[in-house]
Amino acid sequence: MKAFVSRHVQALLLAVQFLTTLPAPARGDSSARLQGLSLLWYPAVGLLLGLLLTLALVALPVPFYLQALVAVVLWVLLTGGLHLDGVADCADAWMGGLGDRAKTLHLLQDPLCGSMGVMALVIVIALKAAALAAVIQIGQSMWLWSVPLIARLSLVLLFLTTPYVRAQGLGEILAQHFPRNRAMLLLPGAAVLLLFIVPLDLWCAFTLTTVAVFLLLRAAAMRRLGGFTGDIAGAQVELVEVGLLLVLACRTV
Repeated sequence: MKAFVSRHVQALLLAVQFLTTLPAPARGDSSARLQGLSLLWYPAVGLLLGLLLTLALVALPVPFYLQALVAVVLWVLLTGGLHLDGVADCADAWMGGLGDRAKTLHLLQDPLCGSMGVMALVIVIALKAAALAAVIQIGQSMWLWSVPLIARLSLVLLFLTTPYVRAQGLGEILAQHFPRNRAMLLLPGAAVLLLFIVPLDLWCAFTLTTVAVFLLLRAAAMRRLGGFTGDIAGAQVELVEVGLLLVLACRTV
Protein backbone atom coordinates (compact mmCIF):
# COMPACT_ATOMS: atom_id res chain seq x y z
CA MET A 1 0.00 0.00 0.00
CA LYS A 2 2.83 2.36 0.88
CA ALA A 3 4.53 1.67 -2.45
CA PHE A 4 1.22 2.26 -4.28
CA VAL A 5 0.72 5.65 -2.61
CA SER A 6 4.35 6.64 -3.17
CA ARG A 7 4.15 5.77 -6.87
CA HIS A 8 1.03 7.88 -7.37
CA VAL A 9 2.49 10.80 -5.43
CA GLN A 10 5.53 10.71 -7.71
CA ALA A 11 3.24 10.53 -10.75
CA LEU A 12 1.33 13.57 -9.51
CA LEU A 13 4.58 15.49 -9.03
CA LEU A 14 5.63 14.57 -12.56
CA ALA A 15 2.33 15.90 -13.88
CA VAL A 16 2.73 19.14 -11.92
CA GLN A 17 6.29 19.61 -13.18
CA PHE A 18 5.33 18.99 -16.81
CA LEU A 19 2.05 20.90 -16.98
CA THR A 20 2.84 23.91 -14.77
CA THR A 21 5.62 26.23 -13.66
CA LEU A 22 4.77 25.57 -10.01
CA PRO A 23 7.67 24.41 -7.83
CA ALA A 24 7.52 20.70 -7.05
CA PRO A 25 9.87 18.49 -5.03
CA ALA A 26 12.52 16.67 -7.05
CA ARG A 27 11.48 13.16 -8.04
CA GLY A 28 13.68 10.13 -7.63
CA ASP A 29 12.04 8.11 -10.39
CA SER A 30 11.09 9.25 -13.89
CA SER A 31 10.70 5.88 -15.56
CA ALA A 32 8.51 5.44 -18.62
CA ARG A 33 5.93 3.58 -16.55
CA LEU A 34 5.73 6.41 -14.01
CA GLN A 35 5.43 9.02 -16.76
CA GLY A 36 2.57 7.01 -18.26
CA LEU A 37 0.89 6.90 -14.86
CA SER A 38 1.24 10.68 -14.55
CA LEU A 39 -1.29 11.11 -17.38
CA LEU A 40 -4.02 9.99 -14.98
CA TRP A 41 -3.14 12.95 -12.74
CA TYR A 42 -3.44 15.59 -15.46
CA PRO A 43 -7.07 16.38 -14.47
CA ALA A 44 -5.95 16.85 -10.86
CA VAL A 45 -3.35 19.36 -12.02
CA GLY A 46 -6.11 21.09 -13.99
CA LEU A 47 -8.18 21.29 -10.82
CA LEU A 48 -5.22 22.83 -9.00
CA LEU A 49 -4.84 25.45 -11.74
CA GLY A 50 -8.56 26.18 -11.66
CA LEU A 51 -8.57 26.68 -7.89
CA LEU A 52 -5.55 29.00 -8.06
CA LEU A 53 -7.21 31.08 -10.78
CA THR A 54 -10.46 31.25 -8.82
CA LEU A 55 -8.61 32.38 -5.69
CA ALA A 56 -6.78 35.02 -7.73
CA LEU A 57 -10.11 36.41 -8.96
CA VAL A 58 -11.43 36.61 -5.42
CA ALA A 59 -8.26 38.35 -4.22
CA LEU A 60 -8.23 41.01 -6.94
CA PRO A 61 -10.21 44.13 -5.87
CA VAL A 62 -10.32 45.59 -9.38
CA PRO A 63 -13.01 45.94 -12.10
CA PHE A 64 -14.11 42.71 -13.74
CA TYR A 65 -12.32 43.36 -17.03
CA LEU A 66 -9.00 43.84 -15.22
CA GLN A 67 -9.69 40.71 -13.19
CA ALA A 68 -10.15 38.80 -16.43
CA LEU A 69 -6.96 40.15 -18.03
CA VAL A 70 -4.86 39.47 -14.94
CA ALA A 71 -6.35 35.96 -14.63
CA VAL A 72 -5.52 35.14 -18.25
CA VAL A 73 -1.96 36.39 -17.80
CA LEU A 74 -1.68 34.29 -14.64
CA TRP A 75 -3.11 31.34 -16.58
CA VAL A 76 -0.32 31.66 -19.14
CA LEU A 77 2.34 32.08 -16.46
CA LEU A 78 1.17 29.07 -14.45
CA THR A 79 1.24 26.81 -17.50
CA GLY A 80 4.32 28.34 -19.09
CA GLY A 81 2.35 28.78 -22.30
CA LEU A 82 2.73 25.03 -22.85
CA HIS A 83 -0.57 24.50 -24.64
CA LEU A 84 -0.58 27.87 -26.39
CA ASP A 85 2.57 26.72 -28.14
CA GLY A 86 0.51 23.83 -29.51
CA VAL A 87 -2.12 26.25 -30.83
CA ALA A 88 0.49 28.31 -32.69
CA ASP A 89 2.29 25.28 -34.10
CA CYS A 90 -0.95 23.67 -35.29
CA ALA A 91 -2.13 26.87 -36.99
CA ASP A 92 1.15 27.26 -38.85
CA ALA A 93 1.37 23.57 -39.76
CA TRP A 94 -2.22 23.21 -40.95
CA MET A 95 -2.03 26.23 -43.20
CA GLY A 96 1.56 25.76 -44.32
CA GLY A 97 1.29 21.99 -44.71
CA LEU A 98 -1.12 22.38 -47.63
CA GLY A 99 -2.71 19.02 -46.93
CA ASP A 100 0.59 17.13 -47.01
CA ARG A 101 1.25 14.85 -44.02
CA ALA A 102 5.05 14.96 -44.08
CA LYS A 103 5.17 18.73 -44.48
CA THR A 104 2.63 19.21 -41.69
CA LEU A 105 4.66 17.03 -39.31
CA HIS A 106 7.82 18.96 -40.22
CA LEU A 107 6.15 22.33 -39.54
CA LEU A 108 4.80 21.07 -36.21
CA GLN A 109 8.43 20.65 -35.13
CA ASP A 110 9.51 24.09 -36.38
CA PRO A 111 10.30 26.28 -33.32
CA LEU A 112 9.57 29.48 -35.24
CA CYS A 113 6.10 31.03 -35.05
CA GLY A 114 4.60 32.19 -38.34
CA SER A 115 1.85 34.67 -39.07
CA MET A 116 -0.94 32.09 -38.75
CA GLY A 117 0.44 31.01 -35.38
CA VAL A 118 0.48 34.59 -34.12
CA MET A 119 -3.09 35.17 -35.29
CA ALA A 120 -4.25 31.95 -33.65
CA LEU A 121 -2.63 32.96 -30.35
CA VAL A 122 -4.23 36.41 -30.44
CA ILE A 123 -7.65 34.92 -31.16
CA VAL A 124 -7.43 32.30 -28.39
CA ILE A 125 -6.15 34.73 -25.74
CA ALA A 126 -8.68 37.39 -26.74
CA LEU A 127 -11.55 34.89 -26.57
CA LYS A 128 -10.37 33.69 -23.17
CA ALA A 129 -10.11 37.21 -21.77
CA ALA A 130 -13.47 38.36 -23.18
CA ALA A 131 -15.29 35.21 -22.10
CA LEU A 132 -13.75 35.30 -18.63
CA ALA A 133 -14.73 38.97 -18.24
CA ALA A 134 -18.32 38.03 -19.07
CA VAL A 135 -18.16 35.06 -16.67
CA ILE A 136 -17.05 37.34 -13.83
CA GLN A 137 -19.61 40.03 -14.67
CA ILE A 138 -22.57 37.63 -14.62
CA GLY A 139 -21.39 35.90 -11.45
CA GLN A 140 -20.41 32.50 -12.84
CA SER A 141 -16.75 32.52 -11.79
CA MET A 142 -17.43 29.99 -9.02
CA TRP A 143 -17.33 27.32 -11.76
CA LEU A 144 -13.97 28.43 -13.19
CA TRP A 145 -12.18 25.64 -11.32
CA SER A 146 -13.84 23.06 -13.57
CA VAL A 147 -12.56 24.51 -16.86
CA PRO A 148 -8.86 23.50 -16.65
CA LEU A 149 -9.88 20.21 -15.05
CA ILE A 150 -12.21 19.16 -17.88
CA ALA A 151 -9.77 20.37 -20.54
CA ARG A 152 -7.06 18.09 -19.17
CA LEU A 153 -9.53 15.29 -18.68
CA SER A 154 -10.11 15.48 -22.44
CA LEU A 155 -6.43 14.59 -22.91
CA VAL A 156 -7.10 11.21 -21.32
CA LEU A 157 -9.85 10.67 -23.88
CA LEU A 158 -7.48 11.69 -26.69
CA PHE A 159 -4.79 9.24 -25.62
CA LEU A 160 -7.37 6.47 -25.19
CA THR A 161 -8.94 6.81 -28.63
CA THR A 162 -6.30 8.22 -30.97
CA PRO A 163 -2.89 6.90 -32.11
CA TYR A 164 0.19 8.97 -31.38
CA VAL A 165 2.11 9.47 -34.62
CA ARG A 166 5.48 10.92 -33.66
CA ALA A 167 7.97 8.18 -32.78
CA GLN A 168 9.85 10.06 -30.10
CA GLY A 169 9.41 12.26 -27.07
CA LEU A 170 7.19 12.28 -24.02
CA GLY A 171 3.99 11.83 -26.01
CA GLU A 172 5.11 8.44 -27.27
CA ILE A 173 6.06 7.38 -23.74
CA LEU A 174 2.67 8.45 -22.41
CA ALA A 175 0.83 6.71 -25.25
CA GLN A 176 2.71 3.45 -24.71
CA HIS A 177 2.81 3.30 -20.93
CA PHE A 178 -0.28 4.97 -19.50
CA PRO A 179 -2.62 2.47 -17.77
CA ARG A 180 -5.54 2.19 -20.19
CA ASN A 181 -7.81 0.20 -17.88
CA ARG A 182 -7.55 2.83 -15.16
CA ALA A 183 -8.01 5.61 -17.70
CA MET A 184 -11.22 3.97 -18.93
CA LEU A 185 -12.50 4.05 -15.35
CA LEU A 186 -11.28 7.60 -14.74
CA LEU A 187 -13.37 9.19 -17.50
CA PRO A 188 -16.84 7.97 -16.44
CA GLY A 189 -15.89 8.28 -12.78
CA ALA A 190 -14.94 11.94 -13.19
CA ALA A 191 -18.06 12.59 -15.27
CA VAL A 192 -20.32 11.14 -12.58
CA LEU A 193 -18.52 13.06 -9.83
CA LEU A 194 -18.90 16.32 -11.73
CA LEU A 195 -22.58 15.54 -12.23
CA PHE A 196 -23.04 15.67 -8.46
CA ILE A 197 -21.13 18.96 -8.13
CA VAL A 198 -21.98 20.99 -11.24
CA PRO A 199 -25.57 22.02 -12.08
CA LEU A 200 -27.20 19.66 -14.59
CA ASP A 201 -27.62 22.26 -17.35
CA LEU A 202 -23.99 23.29 -17.03
CA TRP A 203 -22.81 19.67 -16.92
CA CYS A 204 -24.69 18.90 -20.14
CA ALA A 205 -23.33 22.01 -21.87
CA PHE A 206 -19.79 21.27 -20.70
CA THR A 207 -20.03 17.66 -21.88
CA LEU A 208 -21.43 18.54 -25.31
CA THR A 209 -18.85 21.29 -25.83
CA THR A 210 -15.91 19.11 -24.80
CA VAL A 211 -17.03 16.20 -26.97
CA ALA A 212 -17.68 18.51 -29.94
CA VAL A 213 -14.23 20.13 -29.75
CA PHE A 214 -12.59 16.74 -29.27
CA LEU A 215 -14.38 15.12 -32.22
CA LEU A 216 -13.68 18.03 -34.58
CA LEU A 217 -10.01 18.22 -33.66
CA ARG A 218 -9.59 14.45 -33.75
CA ALA A 219 -11.26 14.24 -37.18
CA ALA A 220 -8.91 16.91 -38.55
CA ALA A 221 -5.85 15.20 -37.03
CA MET A 222 -6.84 11.76 -38.32
CA ARG A 223 -7.55 13.09 -41.79
CA ARG A 224 -4.24 14.95 -42.07
CA LEU A 225 -1.86 12.85 -39.95
CA GLY A 226 -3.57 9.60 -39.08
CA GLY A 227 -3.22 10.44 -35.39
CA PHE A 228 -2.08 13.21 -33.05
CA THR A 229 1.08 14.83 -31.73
CA GLY A 230 1.87 16.75 -28.56
CA ASP A 231 1.05 20.05 -30.28
CA ILE A 232 -2.40 18.78 -31.21
CA ALA A 233 -2.94 17.68 -27.61
CA GLY A 234 -1.95 21.15 -26.42
CA ALA A 235 -4.26 22.82 -28.93
CA GLN A 236 -7.10 20.61 -27.72
CA VAL A 237 -6.61 21.79 -24.15
CA GLU A 238 -6.74 25.45 -25.19
CA LEU A 239 -9.75 25.04 -27.49
CA VAL A 240 -11.70 23.08 -24.87
CA GLU A 241 -10.93 25.79 -22.30
CA VAL A 242 -12.15 28.49 -24.69
CA GLY A 243 -15.32 26.50 -25.40
CA LEU A 244 -16.07 25.95 -21.72
CA LEU A 245 -15.49 29.61 -20.88
CA LEU A 246 -17.91 30.59 -23.65
CA VAL A 247 -20.46 28.18 -22.20
CA LEU A 248 -20.11 29.83 -18.80
CA ALA A 249 -20.31 33.29 -20.36
CA CYS A 250 -23.57 32.41 -22.15
CA ARG A 251 -25.19 30.53 -19.26
CA THR A 252 -27.50 33.34 -18.16
CA VAL A 253 -28.25 34.63 -21.65
